[in-house]
Amino acid sequence: MASILENIALHVDLTPSEQELLLSRTYMEQVKAKTVLHHAGTICRQSYFVNSGILRSFTINDNIVEHVLNIACDGWWISDMYSLISQKPGELFIDVVEDAEIVVLTKDDQEIMYREIPKLERFFRILVENSLVANQQRIMDKLSLTAEARFEKFCNKYPGLVARLPQRMVASYIGVTPEFFSRMKSNLLKRG
Repeated sequence: MASILENIALHVDLTPSEQELLLSRTYMEQVKAKTVLHHAGTICRQSYFVNSGILRSFTINDNIVEHVLNIACDGWWISDMYSLISQKPGELFIDVVEDAEIVVLTKDDQEIMYREIPKLERFFRILVENSLVANQQRIMDKLSLTAEARFEKFCNKYPGLVARLPQRMVASYIGVTPEFFSRMKSNLLKRG
């Protein structure tokens, strides 16, 4: 579970005893692709840190179309933030796209650690701030960039993910249909 400690060390320094407490309040799990970790309509009581593999959060609209909100790969965190913070039923599913090793942190244990290791409040505040900035940028991109530009930005920002994700998930993440995405990629390849 060194990865989670390295991730936290990017923003705050934990003493060896604080690291030990953190590790005692989390647990590691191996999860297979297609495993659903959180269902829409339920209260989210966990956050997930991805040691390896890929998770995603998504919603399904009335026409049974999936809309990918977030993708989390090695070294990233994922949760249904609305539900986790409000402790109300959320609208997101979280599932495993690629076999994964995850570290699970429950909401209760997170609250305990905030009291016992106040530096972790700062760490999670930084994560939430970074997430807010990324989501705002994504909304601005959706409003002002073409689908091609959004795809190019996705490829530049997450170069290894495109090959690891099904095309329909990349299409959903950038906000286009799989059919449009396929045509767009074909046109981009023709142009070189």
